[in-house]
Amino acid sequence: MDRAGAAPNCIRWPATFPNKERKRCRISPTEADKFIRCGERRTADGGNPDRHLGLALCRLARQKRELEYASRALSTIEINGSHYALQTPASYHAWYEATPPGFVFSVKAPRYVTHILRLKDERSFQAIINFFASGLFNLREKLGPILWQFPPSLRFDEARFDAFLRALPADTEAAAALARRHDEHVRNVQTAIDASRRMRHAIEIRNDSFCDERFIDLLRKHKAALVISDAVADWPYAEDMTADFTYMRLHGAEVLYGGEYTDAALDRWAQRVQTWSAGGEPPDAQRIAKPARQSAGRDVYCYFDNDQKVRAPFDAARLMNRLRGHVPPGTSDDLQRALWSSVDLQALLKTHKRPHKTGP
Repeated sequence: MDRAGAAPNCIRWPATFPNKERKRCRISPTEADKFIRCGERRTADGGNPDRHLGLALCRLARQKRELEYASRALSTIEINGSHYALQTPASYHAWYEATPPGFVFSVKAPRYVTHILRLKDERSFQAIINFFASGLFNLREKLGPILWQFPPSLRFDEARFDAFLRALPADTEAAAALARRHDEHVRNVQTAIDASRRMRHAIEIRNDSFCDERFIDLLRKHKAALVISDAVADWPYAEDMTADFTYMRLHGAEVLYGGEYTDAALDRWAQRVQTWSAGGEPPDAQRIAKPARQSAGRDVYCYFDNDQKVRAPFDAARLMNRLRGHVPPGTSDDLQRALWSSVDLQALLKTHKRPHKTGP
């Protein structure tokens, strides 16, 4: 809905940003994880807790140590391997141990729920239960939002989505109660939690039938975030604020799933992140429904999604520099030098130097 109160509609993006490319960064601590996405988390008070805003280096470290390095340069990463198969408690524990205090993981929910079963029957809800029993509680205080991405072929069904959103647990205690109802399809079970914490859910849609005020009303009713999903694809784009946090996924502009963001595009994204973080909405926000009430502030999760993994962390770093008010480094080499000057990363590197060979 525009500011004049036009009829609800999802807006396509082609002319708004001059360049938007998808960033996917593969930084895998174990063979179990297939994809992880580099991102930036901006808290409602305008900062990132104890995190350096340098850049993640997908290419500087050996692959088995990339998460350890990246998590000391970025404040959040989206786990995508969980979308394709249930991960294990051991994997989630390893990711927890490899990352520093204050780091946050978002976890992408199984495609078996969203793309195959498609919320059609009770099997979908059993699959949701099994997902919560698969080990993500081992992320403990580092567990961030759960991403539920639905395919372009799935249309909005009010009753079905109301039931789905109602079934999602609001905290880890409720999620653990669900997890204890798992079935035999979960080989490695983890249902214990270390503390009761709030859980957040983000919904990504790709069918125009969701451009419906009733859908936005459901999200606000259940306090789930509508994903701001930007791509060169025939998917709807909307910026409705439906929760007390914002979840962004930048899939592409001139090149789908590849390329580098322009300075102009990142400048504009930074302005929007700052506005959402402060609790407001941009004056040109593209909405399906009426604006949300002004809030005291929102946490903002922004993920760059790119097959060319070298670009994703660097573009995340360029955005983070803007949010901190730093002058953006001019080249990737400048960004890389900034990375190596990071205190956290220098300390990490010193503990893992290769021995110098003195002879043949």
